[in-house]
This record gives sequence, structure tokens and C-alpha cells, in this order.
Amino acid sequence: MSHFTSEDEALLQSMLRQLLQSVKEKITGAPSVECAEEILLHLEETDENFHNYEFVKYLRQYIKNTVGPVIEEEAEKCTSAQNQGEICGYDTLVQHLTKKARESKEYREMMNALKNVMMVVVESLINKFEEDRMHDKEMASKAKKELQSGYYTDNCSDSDSSFNQSYAFMSQEQLQLLAERLDPSQPKEVRQEALQTLCLAPASDILSSESWPSLRKHLTISLADPDATFSEKILRFYAKSFSSSPFNMTKEVYTSLARHLELYFLSGEYSLHISAGLDVSNSDVNRLLKKVRLLNEYQKEAPSSWIRHPEKYMEEVVESTLSLLSLKHKPNHPASPDSLSPVHFLALLDIKAVWFRKWTHAYYSRRVVFRLLERKYKSLINAAVQQCLDYFEFCKAAVNKNSKVSDFSQQHCSDMQNFSYTGPELQYIYFVHSLCLLGRLLIYKQGQNLFPVQLKNKKDSVSITDVLVLFAQLIYYSPSYSKTALVADTDNYSPESLVMEILQVFCDQTGCAAECLYTDAVIDALLHPVQSLLSGTELYINCLETTLLDVADILARIAASEDGLSLLLYGENEKNAKDTPTAAHVLVQFTKKLLHDNVSLLSGSELMPVIKGAFIFVCRQMYRTCEGLQMLIPYGLHESIAEAWRKTKLLSERVPTTVTDADSTSSISQDLKTSLLWEETLLDALLNFCTTPKGLFLLHSTGAMDDCVDFMFNSLSKKIQTNEYEDFGNRIIVAQMATTPMAAVALRNSGFIKALLTELWALLECGKDDLRITQPRPTPVDPIDQSCQKSFLFLVNVLTYPAVFELLSKQDIPNKPMYSFREVPTDIIDIIDRLIILNSEAKIHSLFNYEQSHIFGLRLLNVLCCELNTLLLLETQYKVSQVLLTAQEENVTETSEGPGIFIIDGLSVERNHVLVRINLIGGPQERILPLRELDKGSGLYPWPMFSSLPVPKRYVAEIPRKAEYRQDKDLDKLLRLLKSPDKPIGWAEICRKQFCKVMKTRPDSISGPILAELIEKFVSHLSESRTDCYFSTGSYKVMDADVKKENLSAVQQLGVEMTVRYGKYLNLLKEDAENGLCFVLMNCEEFLKQQQRTVASSLCCLQKHYAGYDWFASSIFLIMSGDREKTLTFLQQFSRLLVSAFLWLPRLHLSVHLPVTTVEYGIHPVYFCSAHHVEMLLKAELPLVCSAFHMSGFTPSQICLQWITQCFWNYMDWSEICHYIATCIFLGPDYQIYMCISVFRHLQQDILKHTEARDLQVFLKEEALHGFRVSDYLDYMESLEEIYRPMLLKDMRTLRAENA
Repeated sequence: MSHFTSEDEALLQSMLRQLLQSVKEKITGAPSVECAEEILLHLEETDENFHNYEFVKYLRQYIKNTVGPVIEEEAEKCTSAQNQGEICGYDTLVQHLTKKARESKEYREMMNALKNVMMVVVESLINKFEEDRMHDKEMASKAKKELQSGYYTDNCSDSDSSFNQSYAFMSQEQLQLLAERLDPSQPKEVRQEALQTLCLAPASDILSSESWPSLRKHLTISLADPDATFSEKILRFYAKSFSSSPFNMTKEVYTSLARHLELYFLSGEYSLHISAGLDVSNSDVNRLLKKVRLLNEYQKEAPSSWIRHPEKYMEEVVESTLSLLSLKHKPNHPASPDSLSPVHFLALLDIKAVWFRKWTHAYYSRRVVFRLLERKYKSLINAAVQQCLDYFEFCKAAVNKNSKVSDFSQQHCSDMQNFSYTGPELQYIYFVHSLCLLGRLLIYKQGQNLFPVQLKNKKDSVSITDVLVLFAQLIYYSPSYSKTALVADTDNYSPESLVMEILQVFCDQTGCAAECLYTDAVIDALLHPVQSLLSGTELYINCLETTLLDVADILARIAASEDGLSLLLYGENEKNAKDTPTAAHVLVQFTKKLLHDNVSLLSGSELMPVIKGAFIFVCRQMYRTCEGLQMLIPYGLHESIAEAWRKTKLLSERVPTTVTDADSTSSISQDLKTSLLWEETLLDALLNFCTTPKGLFLLHSTGAMDDCVDFMFNSLSKKIQTNEYEDFGNRIIVAQMATTPMAAVALRNSGFIKALLTELWALLECGKDDLRITQPRPTPVDPIDQSCQKSFLFLVNVLTYPAVFELLSKQDIPNKPMYSFREVPTDIIDIIDRLIILNSEAKIHSLFNYEQSHIFGLRLLNVLCCELNTLLLLETQYKVSQVLLTAQEENVTETSEGPGIFIIDGLSVERNHVLVRINLIGGPQERILPLRELDKGSGLYPWPMFSSLPVPKRYVAEIPRKAEYRQDKDLDKLLRLLKSPDKPIGWAEICRKQFCKVMKTRPDSISGPILAELIEKFVSHLSESRTDCYFSTGSYKVMDADVKKENLSAVQQLGVEMTVRYGKYLNLLKEDAENGLCFVLMNCEEFLKQQQRTVASSLCCLQKHYAGYDWFASSIFLIMSGDREKTLTFLQQFSRLLVSAFLWLPRLHLSVHLPVTTVEYGIHPVYFCSAHHVEMLLKAELPLVCSAFHMSGFTPSQICLQWITQCFWNYMDWSEICHYIATCIFLGPDYQIYMCISVFRHLQQDILKHTEARDLQVFLKEEALHGFRVSDYLDYMESLEEIYRPMLLKDMRTLRAENA
């Protein structure tokens, strides 16, 4: 059936005619041709009889006969392929079959045949229509006469659609005759009659006829006819054509109208001048405006349809427009610069250049517009720039003379009957149009390529930066109103508001638009009012308050982006940033001056609190980041904000006792409301210091911690729904706070933790109120249901060791005899009692979802126990290991013969995993953690379960045999250097280089006794050098050797047991090692006690003993192979060095070497120094990882503090832990930071993957660092040292003076 016979053609013709007659009403009711096409295209969706039409039935059968066999054959192939296990490559069989059918030869032949036959059928129908029309010629003539006698009336300039008109269909001969009669040389009556006849015919017929070119020429000339009625009719015809014809036809009408206007403005008849103003009520002016209006309406509508047509049509429209707007008079033309141009008239009708915005919105048209502007019509851009410069000079001159600049943007608002414009008003309207046009133009790269432009009256060219500087200056030189006065305005045309719109769009863009804004010149222009107020120089600007608010708005938007923030902090050229103060310095100084009410020009202003808040927000965008905070710290902005907050708090607390009348009540109420709002603004500003470790440290010094946490909790409680970005920000603040004891206590006291647990319990078990359940909850399929995932991660963020120690220290498990079903946990101890330590029937029966809830608790316990100090605390206080072992022992089958078999279920698998984790110490290759799933092949659980210790050997990895020591020249050289009694100048640096060399070539050789000797000799030498000693230590007499384990705290005793067990596994310790380690720990505690101060504090961590176990001293004990004298000597010498402050955390517990305020906060320098700089370097070196942390609502500082506190135990193998310690000792304390950055670099892909899975914090805390070797990243760490060492060591060395 690939070919059609003549019978088929006749049949198709009759069926098509039937279809068209059936849908005739729908088509004729369409407002335009495009709508009629849409109706036909969507006929199947709208016509219930669609499949009953004979034409549709015929086509369906034809397609089935032609392509059906192809589909059947391919379906059989696909079925056989599926049976063999092959993958077809497509999601569904239907997609595959469709693709194959469309690619087949039969399909192509069918489509060609259909096209050919339908062309013949449609042509036959058209010819038949022409014949019918000739037969009805008399009827058409009669209708024509009736319409000529006055039946056709249309007084509207924008005619309705052609489908709603009465038409006379005309032949080509008639149209040719009309064209001849419309010739301007014909008598007026003949032309009028011809025009009347023309208006009756369908516009699409006329525009597609052969006579249209001559008709177009005559109509273009006739538009200038002095007879207003005649030109008005032509305008109506044009309007009707625009509304009823497709774009490819209407562009002919548009170009005709544009050409007429161009000829009119170039003619000698035109003599309108700017200085004379413009009277819109004048008939000639009114007629001209109607033409421009029609042009502008089409300009705004055309972009919606021109993409469906060839580009040449669009190019004709664009070129005719730009030609009109870039009008060039001949040299001898009488027009003067004062003449009103086409742009003036267009601006009157489209003041914000909406037409240009629409034309440049899509790339399809934008590239054509910009190409033509660049090649032919750049004068239009030059004129726009010139107009903006002229208006700016006018404003600046008026402001400098202290005279009031006329504000034309508001003058027509009050008098709607004013139909005339003065010359300055016309110029202002042209300026607004030019401003909006340039604002749109500069967003795009192609538009920026049009710059620089050369103006006639300027020697230097005008660059993009010059234009943006001009925009910035217009903010404060142009007339503007107070923000309060503009609240009711819906359409404000003031230059200040227009420029703000433009600059805000620039700030919100990325790429080239933002780049051209990020220049020193633009920032300096924005900061001009601020600089003047700081320096006290005379300031000539309009409405200072509005100007400052606008400047702060733009600067805050700039600071919100990475590049913008860098510009504010360091300037355009970072190398020259030290020469002159950058914008950041200026802004923080000005903000402090505002907070201290030192700006005389603003004293007494109602908007003063708003202005302060705006500039605090700009600074906040900077100090929320590590690099921004580093720069702002010297100014003590946190202290100024805290001081302002304290003053405001005092004022808001002064509630008057007596009130005389209603007016004073209202006044007091308003003042109190303003004061409370200002107090919240200041608390929000202080709270945002918490986004970085050092910022949180600074917040402690303000004394506003509790108030800030209360404010945060109240804000979160009020917000029913926060956007995702805000949610991440809040989670980051909470994660930072939970890392410090004082903030953790504040979180509990504020009710935050209680609210978190209440929400968790409602999701996990039941709500506080006994609400009616309308439908049962779905059965969870994941160990932690998706509904509880967010609460789980929040708990993981909150329960760091500092927080756990403050919240759980010396707290007993309730272990009640009975629990109510509706009893909701309110504290962390309750969660442990109800979800983790389920050691009684009462606890089990109190849970609605026992298994699900207990699994949640076990998963939480698993994450908590990854932090070894938390593990020791939970084990010593609550004996969690024994509770789990007992539960495993009870979870066996009952048999009469011998021991029962462990029942494999979700809970026993979870308990098994936790038991192995908490009872074995080791890195990724030293212990084997059981998976929490069944074997995929056999469906069995392959891991041995146990109900008593020790842990089965299956979970203990075999230690690889150490390679026999081979002599190494580099290592021997390093040992000789360390043993040599002569220490030349630069000895330490030579040793460091040699150490790096050995680490890169033979890292495995730095282990065991050799490592012990290396660090012992190196530290011994440094401790004798005054320049290398950072801390001063007194003499210490070693205690008796009879120190027993019982003399230590329970936490230390358990820590000793774990350390010794690990040391024996590594073959580093002997049987009597416990006493030796106890001796070391007791002596270290006594030795460090000599350098401690007494602090009166309610914090548990600031009591007598260090809150946690000494993992560093234990590591050194293992390195020294259990030699307690060597270990103690080494630690005493090591304590004099700066690096000891960062590797050995108990070293600075209650230390006299730290300022007393620092000690009182309970924050270790590792957090506010090392971890802070890790976050700062991470943003610069690994931006993807930094973003992943932000998106997860987790902080790098928290996991780094955990790693460093326990010396990477359980995260690295012992050999890598030794290399970490040796690297930091030999190469410097800053290598601790580089080490963390290297770990994040190693984990980058995993971090990104787990961020997507929304379990990043769980992954980082639970997973060991598989495949990480310190030696592999030594080169990378050295590259970081070259860039960052001066800054990092400078900050680390200010430890003793750290009093900010």
C-alpha cells in the first residue's frame, strides 16, 4: 500500500472534506489562524467522535497494514532476547518497538507516500473552493455593495480577529486592480473606495497575494496622507493584519509601518522639538503616537511566535526597528539635536523598554539583536549612554549647588488629566528608557562586547565599568524618597529604584554579568557615601538614609557570592590588598561607628535601626565565613554588637508603671515593639558568628550565648516551614554549638533538645497528645525510617563528646518499674533508657514499635561509640556492652540438648555489629566489622554471634609480617643527624627535609624502635632550644613506681585496658604493661596539674580532671613499646613545644598558659584554631567537599575534633597513626591541619556520594579511612605549607595571647 491510486485520492478527498465540515464550527470560532492550527492538532483530545471519522479510520488501517508486520517481527526478536537474559537497552518494550518502527524503511516509504497524496488532495480541494467562489461571484458583489454603503464600522485601532469579520473574497485580478487604485497619484475618491474594499478582504489573502509588494509601497506612502480619516483606515488595516495573520506575513506590515515612520522623521515636515515640550492632545501628535503604539504592541507580541519561523523574518523586523531608532539625518537636514527622535516617542509608550527585554530574553533573537547593534546600529547604544551621562551630570550639578532636583518620576501621579509633557520631562522619560535598555544589555556577554563605546563629546571611551559606576552614583545623586514614603507606590520610576532593580539583577546573575560588577571601581563608587561619613567630609547627596540602605542591599548581595566576598575582603588584586584598606575594612569600621551612634548626619533618624541592621547584615555575610571572620576579628565587631544588644535589652526591660492616656500607651507600645525588633536583629547577628569555630569562640566572650540559643529556638519554633537553605544553616549552627560544652548546655536549657526528642518520639512512637489516627502508618522498610532520618541526623550532630559529657556525666539510668505509653522522653538520658538499654520487660512493653525503635537506638549507639571518649563514658556509667551481651544471650532458641542457637533477626544483627565495634580497637586493616545484612548468595548470616567476651577471632585481622629491616642511606643519614652532638645552624630544618625524603621513599621504615628514637632525639633537641620552646614548664619529681590501676578514674581504667589490649594485638606491649601505662597517666596528670589554674564553673568538663582519656599519651606509650620512663621523659620535653598544644589535648586542660576567659569557655584550641583553619582551607582547596558539608548540615570541624582527640584511633591503622604523630612533630603543628585536608581529599568521592544519600555524618563517624596513607599525601601537604604556613603558624603562636 505504499502507492495510491486515483480512486484512493478521490476517497481521501471526500473523507477529508467530511472531516473539515464536522469541525467547521470549531475552526471558524478560533480567534486566529494559529489557534485554528492548534485546534486541529489537538482534535483527538477535544473531539469525542475523533476515532469515528472515516478519514481517521482509513489512516489507522493504512498505518497498520504498512508498519504492523515490522512491529510484530521486532516484538518476537525482543521476546527471545529477554528469555536469554539479554538487556534491550530501553526502559520498556514499547519504547524499543517505537524506535525500531520509526527507523524502518517501510515507515519512511509510508510517510513519503502520505505526504505526496495529501498534497494532491489538498490542492484539489483548494481548486474546488476557487471554482465554488467564482460561481458565487454575484453574492460577493452584493455583499461588497452593502458593506461599502456603511455596514463595515470599526472605530477601534486594534481590530478583532479575521474570523469575526465579514469578508469579501477577492481574486488576484481584483487585488491587482486595488493596488493600482491605491496609487497616491489616483484621485482621492478612487483611493478611498479602494481602501474601503481592501478592508473587507481577509488580511492573510492580501498579504500572501502577488500584488502585496505594490500594495505595501502605496500603503506606506499613504500613511502620511494629510487626511486623518484615510491614514486612520490604513492603520486599522495594519492592526487587523497584526491580530489575524501569521508572523511571516505580519512582518511585512510591521516593516512597512516602521519604514513610514522612518521616512516621516527624516522628512522636512517633521519639526517637533524637546525644548517646546509635547502636547499629546494635538491631533498630529496623537496620530503619530498611535502609529508608534501599534509598532510597540507588535514588538512585545512578536517574540512569542517568531521562533516558529525562519530567522530571516525575525531579522527583518529587528533591523527595521533598529534602523528607525538609530535614525541618521543627512548633513543638510534642518533637524537639530533638540529634535524629538523616534526613541522619545517609543519611551513615552514603553518607558521601561519592555520590548527590548522581550527581544533579548531568548538566545534565538538575542544574538540577532546584538549582532545588528554591533555591525550597524551601535549609535543607539551610544545615545543611551550619552543620555544617562547627561542626566547624571544634571543631577550632580544640582546636588552640588544644594538645589532641589526635580523628580519627574512622581509628577504625573497626582494629575491624570495632564496631556502635555515639558522638555525636561521628555528627557527624563528618554533617560529611564535608556537606563532600562542598558541594564538589560549588560546582563549578557554579547551585550558587554559592544563596549567600550566612543561618545562624540568625550575624549575617552566609556567602558562597562564606567557605566556601572555611573549606575552606582545615580543611587545617591538622583532624587529619591525615604523608604517609608515609597511603601504604597506600586510603579516607581525614580532613578534610584530603577538602578537598584538593575544592580539587583546583576547580583543575582552568575558568570559574566556578576564578573563585570565585581571591580574595585564599582565597589568604591558604592562605598563613596560610607567613606565620606567615615572621614567626616562634606556630603552632597539626596536622602542619605535611602542611599545607605540601597548601598547595603547591593553590598550584601555581592558578599553572598564567593567571588563577591573575595572582592570585598581582598580587592580586585589580592596581592595589593595590604596597600589600601579593602571594602571589608571600610564596612566594618562604618558598622562599628553606626553601632556607637557616631554618625552625626543620621542622629535622630527614624530609620537608624534599619540602617544599622542593613550594614550588620553585610558584615554578617563576611563573618559567616572563616576567611571573612579572620579579617574582621581585629575590629572586635562582636563586642560592639554585644554592647548594643545589652543596651537595647536594658531599655526593653524598662516597662513604665504609669500611663496617663491612650496616646502615650500607643507610643510606648510602638517604642517597645521597635526595641524588641532591634534586639532580635542584634541577637540574630550574634548567632551567625556560630557558623565557624572561631566565631563560636568569640560569641562565648560576649556573654550572650544563652540568649542567642533561646532566640534561635524561639525562631525555629515560630517557623512552621523553613526553606532548605535556612534548614541547612540552622543545622550547621547546632552542629558547631554541640562541639562546645557551654553551648551544649545552653541548647538543653533553652528547650531545644527537649523539642527535638519530642518530635523524634512523635515520629518513632507516638505524639504527646492522643490524636485520632485516620489511617495506619506504613510499615518501615529501612532500619531507620525516612520520617525519622532527619531527627536521627540532628541527634548525631548534637551528641558530640563535649555535649554528651555535659548532658550525661554522673547521671544514672532511670530504670523505672513502669512506663506509661504516653510518657515522652525529654532528655538524652531518657533516650538511652527507652531506646538503647532495654534491660527490662517494662521498657520493652512501653514501646508501640519495639523492634523499629530499638534498632533506632542501637544505630544511634553505634555512631556515638565511634567517639572513643563517649564509648568509655557510656561503658563505665551504663555498662552498655554487658546489656547487649545479655540481650544476645537471651535471644537463642530453646533446646533440651546443649546451648541454643542464636536467633537471627534485625535486633541481634545490630547488637552483634555494635558489640564488635565497642570491644575491638583497630584501623581498617586491623579489625573486621560484621555487615548488617544477610549473604546475598546463600541468604544466611555469615558472621559469628557471641554472648560473652572475648570477641571471636573472626573479627580480628591478622597483622601483616613486618618486612626485615634493610639498611637505607636516607634513614641512616637522618639517624646520624639526630645522634650527632654537633648541631649546626638550620639543623632542625635539615632534619625535617631528610625526614620528608625518608617518608616519601621508604615510609614503612619509620616504625617501631626507629620511630621512637627519631621523635625522642628530635624533641629532646627542640626542648633545649629557647627559640623552639613555646611553653615554660617547671621541674617535676616523678611519683613512686607503685601506681596501681585502682588509683585512676573508671574512664581511665577502661581506657588503659583497651590500650593495652590493642598494644598486645600489635605485639608492642608485654603482660605487665597495664601498670606501666597507669604510671605514665598518673604522672602526666600530676605534672600537668602544676600548670593548671582553678576555675569556678558549673561545667562538668572544667572540674579537677580532664574530661576524657589521654589517647596521645597512650599512643606515645605504644610507640615507646611500653617503656614508661622513656614515655614520661618524652612527654615532659614535648610539653614545652607549641605542637604539644594541638597533638596532646590534656596538655592545655585548665592551663595557666591560656587566658582565663579561654579556659572558662571549656573550648580547646584544637577546635577554635586547628578545626577553624581546616574549614577555611577546605573552602579554598576542596570547594565541592565544603559544599557537601553545608548541604548535609554538618561541619568539618566536628569530625576533625573527633579524629584529633583520639589520635585517629579506629580510623587509621597503627602505622599511619605513627606517621601522623611523627609528621606533626617533625614538620610542625600546621601539618595537623594539612593532614585533615588530605583526608578530606582522599574521601572526596565518598563524601559526595553520601551527601546525596543524606548520611554524611554517619559515614564519616563510622567508617575508617580505607586506603589512606600519610606518605601518599606528603607532597600535597608540602604544597599547602607553601601557601598557608605563615598565616596558620602566626595564628597558632598567638595561643597564649588569644583573648578575643
